[in-house]
Amino acid sequence: MFIISLTYTAPIDVLDGHLADHRAWLDQGIPDGWLLLAGRREPRTGGILLARGERDEIAAKAATDPFVVNGAASFDRIEFLPARAASVNLDTLLP
Repeated sequence: MFIISLTYTAPIDVLDGHLADHRAWLDQGIPDGWLLLAGRREPRTGGILLARGERDEIAAKAATDPFVVNGAASFDRIEFLPARAASVNLDTLLP
């Protein structure tokens, strides 16, 4: 499993110009099966994605994020091996 940590490298107004495409990319990642969770950091300096798949596949997916493609963000891929999980209803976590 992977955490993809996005760091914004452009001003927010530039990011906002790519936001619709970024959200569409996220929305497609969920039914494609590789993206599990996504949200922006607070304060708004980047985003965090929780992903599953093969190491190189996840890096390739992250590189297609419209924010990254357009030079508005960079990403770090952090692999981890989950060992514990809470039993939660995701609706209780989402605003």
